[in-house]
Amino acid sequence: MSNLATEFLNRTLVTPFVLASGIWGTTASLLERAALAGFGAVTAKSCGPTPRAGHVNPTCLDWGHGLINAIGLANPGAVEEVALLTSARTRLEALGVPLIASIFAGPPAEFGEVARIIAAAKPDFIEVNISCPNVHSEFGEPYAGDADAASEVTGFVTDVAKPAGIPVIVKLAPNVSSIGRIARAVVAAGADALCVVNTMPGMVIDAESGQAILANRTGGLSGPAIKPIALKCVYDVRRACPETPIIGTGGVSTGLDAVEMLMAGATAVGVGSAVYYRGAKAITTIRTELESWMAAHGVTDLDQIRGAVHRERIYPTSPSGAPVPAAH
Repeated sequence: MSNLATEFLNRTLVTPFVLASGIWGTTASLLERAALAGFGAVTAKSCGPTPRAGHVNPTCLDWGHGLINAIGLANPGAVEEVALLTSARTRLEALGVPLIASIFAGPPAEFGEVARIIAAAKPDFIEVNISCPNVHSEFGEPYAGDADAASEVTGFVTDVAKPAGIPVIVKLAPNVSSIGRIARAVVAAGADALCVVNTMPGMVIDAESGQAILANRTGGLSGPAIKPIALKCVYDVRRACPETPIIGTGGVSTGLDAVEMLMAGATAVGVGSAVYYRGAKAITTIRTELESWMAAHGVTDLDQIRGAVHRERIYPTSPSGAPVPAAH
């Protein structure tokens, strides 16, 4: 019998799967549906200090190897979000599934103000989105690109969240020179866990018109194409912060993808674009695939494979006793 229970920041998740932010919004009924489908925790859509309509269409495209989106952080604003989160938390509590509230802001101090407002909803965790790649023109470069900036933002949020008893998760970006260094900086500033990673900045062009397809021109890549990037980022962050819980996110569409993410060092596994590719029951299917893989490989507990890539590599030996080089 496979044990999928996952310890995460003093909570036991019934499965290692975490619904990524923005996939099913913040509506209580949809987040409840995600929990019933098999997510061990769910993340609400990011909210900021004021209402945002987001970008005009087209905002999302399946470009053949994944999705690219520039939704533009559409949200009702933190004050209105509190009621939505409170309703969602009530339903999720009955199912034993934690709620993660996701926040973003402009200046560093504003992150603390948004966190203060959202804390009133008493979410189980607050995720700090310092890495959204599709609003550069409005907010400048993501804070996730600089260790000092990321640390400053984290400090403002933890100053508010910690007294309220709400652990803080910081969501990192993949397109940085050293994600491990940035991870260490935000952990030193008080982050309790890390979400690794957000989407990868990109662009898709229509050759017939000579125009970028997204109205925002650029957007964030997600789905199968970014899985190798996400795995490398999770691997690097696990090496840099071996004691810090990680939600490994990026390109997980199958049970085997989840196995690889756990082996890279993830504590839990974020799932997002798979809902587009495999439908509303995607997580049920992925869970079944994970359990089947575990049964076929004699794995009864996820800790048996979690972080496997970080263990000493043992090479087979030839009849003479000499190591056999690994195949390339």
